[in-house]
Amino acid sequence: MVWSKFDIEMMAKAIKLARQGRYTTRPNPSVGCVISLAGKVVGQGYHIAAGGPHAEVHALRMAGEQAQGATAYVTLEPCSHYGRTPPCAQALIDAQVARVVVAVTDPNPQVSGRGIKMLQQAGIEVDIDLLRDEAAALNQGFMKRMATGLPWVSIKLAASLDGKTALSNGTSKWITGANARRDVQRMRARHCAVLTGIDSVLQDDPSMNVRHQELGSLADSLPVELLKQPLRVVLDSQARLGSQATLLAIPSPILLVSCRPYSPSIQASWPPHVSHLQLDAQEGRVPLAALLAHLGQTCNSVMVEAGATLAGAFMAQQLADELVLYQAPKLLGGHGRNLLLLPDYTQMAQLPKLVLTDERKVGVDTRFTFNLSAHS
Repeated sequence: MVWSKFDIEMMAKAIKLARQGRYTTRPNPSVGCVISLAGKVVGQGYHIAAGGPHAEVHALRMAGEQAQGATAYVTLEPCSHYGRTPPCAQALIDAQVARVVVAVTDPNPQVSGRGIKMLQQAGIEVDIDLLRDEAAALNQGFMKRMATGLPWVSIKLAASLDGKTALSNGTSKWITGANARRDVQRMRARHCAVLTGIDSVLQDDPSMNVRHQELGSLADSLPVELLKQPLRVVLDSQARLGSQATLLAIPSPILLVSCRPYSPSIQASWPPHVSHLQLDAQEGRVPLAALLAHLGQTCNSVMVEAGATLAGAFMAQQLADELVLYQAPKLLGGHGRNLLLLPDYTQMAQLPKLVLTDERKVGVDTRFTFNLSAHS
């Protein structure tokens, strides 16, 4: 397929629109739609929140009667089934558009291609795979979960130039600057779940939530009422968490994961937003693969903010898809705490394979994003 310059411009516009929903749509994908007629945009929209109108509906409402005979550019295959909203493929058919251009087909093997087939059976011309990679990258968590049942896993780390995460006495506030910490808040806001280990909770007493006032410029365009707090997941294999942890007092969802039951008195102290999952221990620890299978039922993406042992376990078991490292221009010394606890590799071929996909300055710090391609 040879795409026209106009086709490419319109799909790029649809992808830009879709990005506006990346903090609010989960667990639904971020989708954008542009409708053009006679070389002009007559309608546009994006999916704002799960349960609300899809991108195509917003664009069709704006286009009105001008949708008849028009071309619709959609970043994800229009849905073909009734969920909380009617199927978008049918809405496009009813509006009598002449052509639909789709960036990427629905990755769910149970529904993939059905929306396209509906459109084609109605006599609508359908072209696919325009800016496919860009559109797929926008919803990498949704794409992976629909295809495999597992969420996209990002490990977030912060370290000094000499690879340390804290001084030998545990002091770590603050390795990175204010800009990097704001960036981490935005990263949390994009993920369905934020995961940590009990040792980090006991040592640092974190809140693990997204703090709207710390989102920087994003706070101006993201109303606090649209901000969806991620599920906060704490791995606590031996059920050590007490009732006084700060995170328990913050009213957003928490999942405590253990390998043994909590005492009845502790369970009775939990507020309503706390739930519990008990899994069979694997070498004395929470089995990470089983946990991800559970989270994959509802979560597109999981952000791991944990210490060297847990973060290293995700790496060693090849369960992570991405590593995001904030590196600060500081030196913490040879006795500082190490970044990751990994196996004692004896051959270079055993090392995790890292592919740098992005590098940029975030204030005084540098953010590196790596694809972990060893298991891809």
